Amino acid sequence: MWFLIILAILIIVCLLLSVKIVRQSEVYIIERLGKFHKVADAGLTIIIPFVDHVRSIVSLKQQTLDIQPQEVITKDNVTITINTVVFYKVIDPAKAVYEIQSLKKGIEYLSVTSMRDLVGKMDLDSTFSSRDIINDKLRAILDEAANKWGCTIDRVEVQDITPPPDIRDAMEKQMNAERNKRAAILQAEGERQAAVLKAQGEKEAAILQADADREAKIRRAAGDADAIRRVAEAKAEEVKMVYSAMMKANPNQTLVQLKSLETLKDVANGDANKVFIPFEATSALASLGTLAESVKDNKEKTDSKDAVKDEESKE
Repeated sequence: MWFLIILAILIIVCLLLSVKIVRQSEVYIIERLGKFHKVADAGLTIIIPFVDHVRSIVSLKQQTLDIQPQEVITKDNVTITINTVVFYKVIDPAKAVYEIQSLKKGIEYLSVTSMRDLVGKMDLDSTFSSRDIINDKLRAILDEAANKWGCTIDRVEVQDITPPPDIRDAMEKQMNAERNKRAAILQAEGERQAAVLKAQGEKEAAILQADADREAKIRRAAGDADAIRRVAEAKAEEVKMVYSAMMKANPNQTLVQLKSLETLKDVANGDANKVFIPFEATSALASLGTLAESVKDNKEKTDSKDAVKDEESKE
């Protein structure tokens, strides 16, 4: 009776020990008599009690490894502190268990030594401005070594780069000086652009004013010319009317010339008028002068005759 009870208990214990339930994103490394047997995936797995043994449970999720801040000496002999984070994922659980004692320790040590080697070839300014380059090179180095351990390195991120306090103060002063320099340059550039725009505006205004003055003078000259033309046309029309009236009255040549001279006198009254006396008019003037002299001589002769008569009567 007791034997059956003990046997039943042993069977139950064996069943419990032989049944393993593997969770999602995990695998079991199963050893049989101390030797690697298989990799148990997610789900139900049966093993032989006291013969098979679960060596390790390996997670297939992407994992992060925060590496403690490390002091690194740059090419220009400046000691800085760098903190990095490594993102890795196990792709071969058997290698991750059997190829290295501690996968996390191996990645951490390799990351520290690789970081010191990379930064030691760069100066301080390049270290701050080349984080992407450091991340890519460090990831390539770690991935090449981690493939032997059954994992892949997805990303490496440099979280923080901390220089010494004196270097930090000098950098802040340099940045302030650079900001002041940029501000002065921007202000000078703004003033230059303002001066250029102002000069261009004054130039355009002067050009527009000159164009306006020129247009005004042109219009004024055109108006004066039109006014002169209209006056000349009016005078010409007046001359035509006088000439027509004289022709109707059948005048002699001397009278026509005299009337023409009177009309020319009226035309010449304007300030801008220039009068050209034709040759026929000068002939008429000469005739008038001769006539005037003849009248004068006749008058003198008549006066002398009257004087002689007066004297004879007195005697």
